Amino acid sequence: MTNPSEKLLVENTWSARQAYGMAVGCLLVGLVVGYLLRGSASPHVTVRQQSAPVASAELPQGHPMPTMEQMKAMGDKQAAPLLEKLKTDPNNPKLLTEIGTIYKATHQFQQAESYYQKALKSDPKNAELRGDLGACLYYTGDVGGAIAQLQQSLRNKPNDANSLFNLGVMKWQGKKDADGAIAAWRQLLKSNPKLEPTKKAQVQQMIAEVGKGRQS
Repeated sequence: MTNPSEKLLVENTWSARQAYGMAVGCLLVGLVVGYLLRGSASPHVTVRQQSAPVASAELPQGHPMPTMEQMKAMGDKQAAPLLEKLKTDPNNPKLLTEIGTIYKATHQFQQAESYYQKALKSDPKNAELRGDLGACLYYTGDVGGAIAQLQQSLRNKPNDANSLFNLGVMKWQGKKDADGAIAAWRQLLKSNPKLEPTKKAQVQQMIAEVGKGRQS
């Protein structure tokens, strides 16, 4: 049976070339955290979770998988013009968020953390931004810090579907807390009765499969 975490989604609001790079990067480290919902204007790229980093591989259409060094170079290049703008507007939350997102997508998670934290000073109740910071903390091994960010997000916005979804994933994968994961996902369904049917079915499947694992 397919591991439910393989269904997690990674947001893509960039060009097709950038989307390719982002998706490849996700394959390199095996992301376990994703977003259940985004705006209707934002397409998604489905990324299968890997149990371990991939050293080399070939993706469809003959594209070679970039190394982490290449991912870093791509991120630094994309961030450079924004960093230049930031010199004259150092507290601009939009710029800070964009830079953080570039670094997150290219797996420079510690750099991404610092920019997300600065952006949150201007918009501390932004659930999506706090979720991005939580994801970076999770990827660098600070599971407790990541969960704390989502819990803060839920204090600001108790019914936020993305925060509840990711809280469940982090508790399940990071803390091996199946009961906590299921509780978060059930709260997601309860507090979001108008959830898109396909997303609702995804969460229900995750609850069922994690529940089976808990009983075995």
